[in-house]
Amino acid sequence: MAQHITQLALVVRDYDEALAFYVDVLGFECLEDTDLGGGKRWVRVRPTGSDGAGLLLARAASDEQTSRVGNQTGGRVFVFLETDDFRRDYDRLVSRGVTFVRGPSEEEYGTVAVFEDLYGNRFDLIGRKR
Repeated sequence: MAQHITQLALVVRDYDEALAFYVDVLGFECLEDTDLGGGKRWVRVRPTGSDGAGLLLARAASDEQTSRVGNQTGGRVFVFLETDDFRRDYDRLVSRGVTFVRGPSEEEYGTVAVFEDLYGNRFDLIGRKR
């Protein structure tokens, strides 16, 4: 039996502001933005050029969900974003105003820096050693 993860839900405050950040700032592609009625949408993004898992941008629909916006993992890194050119992508994200909470460091597995999305969820940007 073959299985794979296709997407992860990310609770957001607003569909359009989340789309603007993930597409215009991070450079992800919008795979789908379908109106489901009643103010609900099915919005999927993933890194441009990737054929792996994406993020389902899910607007918070309750007080409990709203309390999780920006803190999906209790302050831990939520997403691990690997790149084929660390310096190119790091410099591009810095130039677009992305907040890095930990600058680049060399680790056994490669170069890594930690940034936050517009809500405070943490991402590792990783350039693997070849």
